[in-house]
Amino acid sequence: MRYGIIGTGNMGSMLINAFISSGAVDANDVTIYNRTRKKAEWIQNQFKEITVANSVKDVVRESEVVFICVKPHDYKDILSQCSPNASQCLVSITSPVAVKDLENITSCQVVRTVPSITNRSYSGVSLFTYGDRVSDFYKDELHSIFSHISKPVVIEEESIRSASDIVSCGPAFISFLLENMISAAQEVGGMSKEKATQLTEEMMIGLGTLLEKRIYTLPELMEKVTVKGGVTGEGIGALEDHIGDLFLEMFKATHRKHKEDKRTIQL
Repeated sequence: MRYGIIGTGNMGSMLINAFISSGAVDANDVTIYNRTRKKAEWIQNQFKEITVANSVKDVVRESEVVFICVKPHDYKDILSQCSPNASQCLVSITSPVAVKDLENITSCQVVRTVPSITNRSYSGVSLFTYGDRVSDFYKDELHSIFSHISKPVVIEEESIRSASDIVSCGPAFISFLLENMISAAQEVGGMSKEKATQLTEEMMIGLGTLLEKRIYTLPELMEKVTVKGGVTGEGIGALEDHIGDLFLEMFKATHRKHKEDKRTIQL
């Protein structure tokens, strides 16, 4: 199976690295293209067997599965440069571009997957929405390669934004909250940023391991750590008093942006 990847920005380069380094895909079977060729050549320096194409059309001609890893507003330009046929599979990695919309303007088989930066460490979830024309062959193939780097989960179109907020945006949101916790530890406890960061990172690794091994659920973790009348309980009480509509507003903001992007994207 030959794979093409159009766009070698953050997510495109992450997928290339994860697929090849995990053994999911052979570098000999990968053709990549980026508008700024030097970015594609930088990846080729890491994986010598990769082919750097001169155009979008060349990527499509050389590939059976074509990943489009560009910003939503660049899709129209990319699709105007190529015409995948009915035997090929086009994989979009952006949530605002609906599978149905891509099916309406192409003759190929269409899949949307939303990866996560956590896939770089062969962990986390990748979201999948399949078009009506996608064969079992391509479903099995994509499930196979993504299983090397993630847990593939099928998600309905109407849930894609919330699911993406958790899976794809979630690491950034949690990192933001942790950075604020580190800053507060400095201000209130007099701890250095370096030490607070080290402790926070190690705590998160340990927390992730507990969840990965299914030792505790999230509610069980809170129950185990929170002793009645203890310090943790006081801290959770403060969080409850001050969290307000934080996450409701976060989801509302991402949904507003999602709807705005869908209105402005013209395919």
